Amino acid sequence: MLMLWSALLLGLAQLLAPRVNSGHLAFADSGAVTAQKAFLHGLSQLHSFEYETAATDFREAQSSNTEFCMAYWGEAMTYNEPLWGPQNQPAAQAVLKKLGATEAERVAKCSADRERDYLRAVDVLYFSDGTKYDRDLKYRDAMATLYQNYPDDVDAGAFYALAILGTAHSGRDEGIFMRALAVLEPLFYKHPNHPGINHYLIHCVDDPVHAPLGLAAARNYSKIAIDAPHAQHMTSHIFVALGMWDEVVKANQTAIRIQDEKDTRRGRPLEPCGHYTSWLEYGYLQEGRFEEAKEVVTKCRVGAVAAASSGNPENVAPYAFYGSMRLRYLLDTEEWNGDVAHWPVIPTSNYQSDIAASFAFADGFSAIRRGDVKGALEASNALKAADKALNSKPLLPGASPTPQMKRASILRQELDAMIDVAEDNPDQAIVILHDASAKEASIEFEYGPPFIDKPADELLGEVLLETGHSHEAEAAFKASLARAPERTQSLVGLSRALKAAGDTSGSLAINKKLRAIWHNSDHVPVALN
Repeated sequence: MLMLWSALLLGLAQLLAPRVNSGHLAFADSGAVTAQKAFLHGLSQLHSFEYETAATDFREAQSSNTEFCMAYWGEAMTYNEPLWGPQNQPAAQAVLKKLGATEAERVAKCSADRERDYLRAVDVLYFSDGTKYDRDLKYRDAMATLYQNYPDDVDAGAFYALAILGTAHSGRDEGIFMRALAVLEPLFYKHPNHPGINHYLIHCVDDPVHAPLGLAAARNYSKIAIDAPHAQHMTSHIFVALGMWDEVVKANQTAIRIQDEKDTRRGRPLEPCGHYTSWLEYGYLQEGRFEEAKEVVTKCRVGAVAAASSGNPENVAPYAFYGSMRLRYLLDTEEWNGDVAHWPVIPTSNYQSDIAASFAFADGFSAIRRGDVKGALEASNALKAADKALNSKPLLPGASPTPQMKRASILRQELDAMIDVAEDNPDQAIVILHDASAKEASIEFEYGPPFIDKPADELLGEVLLETGHSHEAEAAFKASLARAPERTQSLVGLSRALKAAGDTSGSLAINKKLRAIWHNSDHVPVALN
């Protein structure tokens, strides 16, 4: 009888569910009418990882209805970031303790069994014994039980899938991601406008192999989550994995605009560079929109200078993004003699080894392309120092080197190989690059722009092509494109390799594809004219 009553309540909620600016939600609860708007908006923002906005909404719901237990549950949920790692356990516990000092006291404040089960599950996340990983596993199991008990509760299904994803503490675990997808996929067809279902499904499949499974969700999510900047950006996880550069640009332009509007309303300065800006620059570069890319990276440099001089030891993010964005700009524009190539390192106490690796590789690669072997050797020494600093960090027993450790080593190998080519030792360079390619392949796939900014297979293909090995170069460029679909530098290399191997029609087909990608470009390589 209880299950039937719960199903009836959920069905009624779905029929009467309001549309909020971040999707279509139907969450049956006992909150007062005055608290519903804030609660539902908070729930939608929670599903889109807009944690600060969601917490504000849930606190507003609490003010409207002080006995509304789910409003406290919601705020507590904003202090856990399952896919990003951080968890503010003390803050979440403090919120829940407003309902009562013990679980029994807290649960007693809820007027429905389903709400009590949500409270019990979040108690497991924040109050159970063990490490965060232990609590994540227990929370996943608690959400599995909750969803089993309330199979018509789409939010229970969404949060259960997210709890599964939250147990992937060692990187992209294919088994974990597919188990979450198995929960989400049937829900997506029943609830295509639910923000959490769209969002978490995208996270499950944002790699080149599985991305086609997320294309419908990406297109949906961009339309329903219109006030959540992370949601708008999130769609580009699928678009990058499929090489859909127009969509990548549009998604991140929209995300930045919405974020700027939110920051303006809050009286905060606008961020000149960050995650969305970095992806926007990459989209511009793939489309040959170099002037717009330069404008973006220049603004980021200004922000990095301000961050470095602020005296705030926590303010390292703009500097980190500046390092990677400058490197990508140089690699894709090939402006080895331009002003960006000569931008100096910005002095800061936060000069981390992985950032140092980006700067040193950019300087060394540019120097090689300018014919400045001495400058490249100096940069190589700096890169080796960064590599050594990263790889000298002690690992926990049984732990493997981090992706950042492997990245620095691969960049060092790539620069050493380029120096070998410049010193007329291409055979040695090819050996080194084959090893770098194997190392890159051993790194768990990282969604988004290539984790190794100059993919090792792409560079290997370029060296093989320069030394007359066109068929081997073709294979290398195809391997690069399998990991970074429609990356234009790899497409250019493949076109040239095919032409060198006598496959004129294949080369022309690639050139046609490139011209379509560059339909808004301000620059087209001479070789394709």
